[in-house]
Amino acid sequence: MVKGARCLGTVSGRNFKVLGVQQIAIGNKSKELLTDFWHGKMGITKVGHYRAEKENVDEDILQIGTGPSAVEIDLMQPIDENMAPKVHIPALNHIGLWVDDIHAAVKDLEGDGIKFTPGGVRKGAGGHDVCFIHPKSAVGVLVELVQAPNDVKAHFAAQK
Repeated sequence: MVKGARCLGTVSGRNFKVLGVQQIAIGNKSKELLTDFWHGKMGITKVGHYRAEKENVDEDILQIGTGPSAVEIDLMQPIDENMAPKVHIPALNHIGLWVDDIHAAVKDLEGDGIKFTPGGVRKGAGGHDVCFIHPKSAVGVLVELVQAPNDVKAHFAAQK
């Protein structure tokens, strides 16, 4: 916490809670260059691979830590760099946040005027339900909401 800052707690009236960081996604025209740095040089464990034509993404999945508080680092390259979405622009593509109830989050946020990208709630690379807040609604950042499984929810509940 920043010196002198106060913890203000959660926003009342919400029907969902952000639990923690689930992932950080980084894009480049070459995921091999990213993987060489993050896995090869930094030593972060590679745990998987994901490819989705519809999302124009080919990615290596790395992981820092273990258990429910582990954080994924998704290293992404576009399948076709001329097609949208262009997962390599910007290089820090998006941040993923665990939420306790993704459907309540979407309902509450849409009620606040927040816009989501096309596709709605769907299965993501890690097998969890996901959706994306449009960068225009998040001050230039693409935010992925990720439905936390029960063990993650229990882990964060025990952190109080």
